[in-house]
Amino acid sequence: MTVTTRFAPSPTGMLHIGGARTALFNLLFARRHNGNFLLRIEDTDKARSTPEARQAILDGLGWLGVKPDEAPLYQSSRADRHADVVREMLERGTAFRCYATPEELQARRDEGEAKRAAAKDESLSETERETLRAEADRLLAPFRSPWRDGAPPPASDAPYTVRLKAPDEGERVLDDKVQGRITIKSREIDDLILM
Repeated sequence: MTVTTRFAPSPTGMLHIGGARTALFNLLFARRHNGNFLLRIEDTDKARSTPEARQAILDGLGWLGVKPDEAPLYQSSRADRHADVVREMLERGTAFRCYATPEELQARRDEGEAKRAAAKDESLSETERETLRAEADRLLAPFRSPWRDGAPPPASDAPYTVRLKAPDEGERVLDDKVQGRITIKSREIDDLILM
């Protein structure tokens, strides 16, 4: 088995210290195991990705001496394949169309943060503060879309994203080479956006 690692920055700004660390770690891990190090540019966010940011990341990696073993891969170049896989997932029921807007999701986060802050008000009773904390926890918990179980869309032409239908029950176990065994309760996983 050949070890392959990759660094996958989004070209929305300059290379930062966390990205540099990740790139260096992945390069060194690949070299240690006689493997390959790839650079995949996550350029699917067309609204925020810029050629200048992409070049700044490439320049920063070059300055660090981080050179991929192949030409950079661009996530957008595989859009047709991604669409095929998403269609298959929709058919299998492992993904679904979600009609929640970015504004609605931001309002949910804002409300959760406001309730979390309000729960610190010592002029409230402990019961009131506990109620606010519980409401904040619910609003700030991993997002579970109301459309995951087949609720009808708000309108036939409503815009949507396609989300992963994260499992409701059980646990997911990851065996990480650095952190060891990691166990995550399925309910702690967001319905992540696929497309």
